[in-house]
Amino acid sequence: GYTESEPGFENWRRHFFRRMALQSAHALVVPSQMLVSIARAKWHVRANKIRRIANGIDVAAFHRKADPKAIPGFIKRPGSIVVGTVAGLREVKNLPKLVRAVAVTELDLELVIVGEGPERDVILSEAKRCGIADRVHLSGFLNNPASFIGLFDIFALSSDSEQYPLAVVEAMAAGLPVVSTDVGDLRQMLSEQNLPFLIDCNEEAKLATAIARLATDPALRKRLGKDNRDQADRFGQKATMIAAYEQLYGSAMQGRNPWRAERG
Repeated sequence: GYTESEPGFENWRRHFFRRMALQSAHALVVPSQMLVSIARAKWHVRANKIRRIANGIDVAAFHRKADPKAIPGFIKRPGSIVVGTVAGLREVKNLPKLVRAVAVTELDLELVIVGEGPERDVILSEAKRCGIADRVHLSGFLNNPASFIGLFDIFALSSDSEQYPLAVVEAMAAGLPVVSTDVGDLRQMLSEQNLPFLIDCNEEAKLATAIARLATDPALRKRLGKDNRDQADRFGQKATMIAAYEQLYGSAMQGRNPWRAERG
């Protein structure tokens, strides 16, 4: 993956190291189509050595009803609309942008951010500046996202860079509509019906508009949530991921298994 240390994926030293280190690998596993392209163009890995294996989850666990007390210090008010996200509080996640987008809607929305990191004070400061500090909840890191992600009405992602964000798969499995910046493999991940809610990273006003549209249309939220859940059921299963890794490791071990050699 990439962080703030590799803006634009152009750190030539790391590219050079990967070119050298990956030459002897049996195969290179990447989770996203974007990394497939980068591996070929930047790291010079042959196409026949690259395996794209998407990250998978226990989809069925996210079908269960969320625990209303799963997020410490937060109880969902009857009738309230909760915009939620799960992310490390790092600069690349651009969470102050999400705070501003929620504020600009001028709707009575709750924003829940699950995660920990160095940008916590920056996010809280932005919430105070925007006048919504009482409606922005930073829970810190929480285990077991299946227990709380269903408390959200809308899942939002404001990142400047992603690959194949697992939190989005989890939100889809929980039956949530997604508003997100158009990064990484989001276009391949989300249901076709949800694609109009992918927003260019530089279009902050449109991010707010998309959140407002979903917040004021419960039927649309329900429809997109169902489409995303069906998509996660088809493509987000942990069992599919595990089977792909088993097949890959099995192929790597062929001809080098000492037990096989002794029998032979």
